[in-house]
Amino acid sequence: MRVIGDREICMATGVCVMTADAVFDQDEDGIVVLIAEQVPRASENIARNAVRMCPSGALRIVED
Repeated sequence: MRVIGDREICMATGVCVMTADAVFDQDEDGIVVLIAEQVPRASENIARNAVRMCPSGALRIVED
């Protein structure tokens, strides 16, 4: 499973980081930064939750 983050529509709320800090981070402006596009199997559920909860829809999952 991979995650894609659209930095153009990210609203910098930090929901992704609060939900899945093993997968997401934020830059100095609060915009999403992917720690790794390929999500470790142990983090897949929390990554899915973060994608679902993203208020701007900036995140999406791509199944391998």
